[in-house]
Amino acid sequence: MKNSTPLRIEEKIGAALRGTKRTLSAAESCTGGQISHLLTTVSGSSEYYLGSVTSYAIAVKKKILGVPADTIEKYNVVSAEVAAAMAEGVRKVTGSTFSVATTGLAEGSDGRYPEGTVWMAASGPKGTVTRLYQCDKGRKGNIRSFANAALHLLYEQIILK
Repeated sequence: MKNSTPLRIEEKIGAALRGTKRTLSAAESCTGGQISHLLTTVSGSSEYYLGSVTSYAIAVKKKILGVPADTIEKYNVVSAEVAAAMAEGVRKVTGSTFSVATTGLAEGSDGRYPEGTVWMAASGPKGTVTRLYQCDKGRKGNIRSFANAALHLLYEQIILK
């Protein structure tokens, strides 16, 4: 009898990339490495997962990921525009086929968005998409939910025909 346990999203991503020579990377802010952790729990992920930049500080977003200062000033760090720039920046830095990025508020409000808000982006050969996601599960629960939602967005880009 086969195990009928559904695959976790990180396992689906692995199955979609394994053996294809396509790769992925991550740029994480509010998820603090949770996406990278989930991706690397999959056996054989070193075949397609290149690495990440945990850009908690704005300076790292600018210097390492190449997010333009005027984008941050115009749209705020928690925005679709910054998430997209982070995803595109980490793709450029690592040379990956696909990337995923998160920027948001795991805890506290910024006056514009409430706690539990994340802008995420997924980038690939067909372009970059962003999505707003909100939840209310406390800091740790929000981080887990953000990472899972971002991986689903990434998966949608990977399987896009």
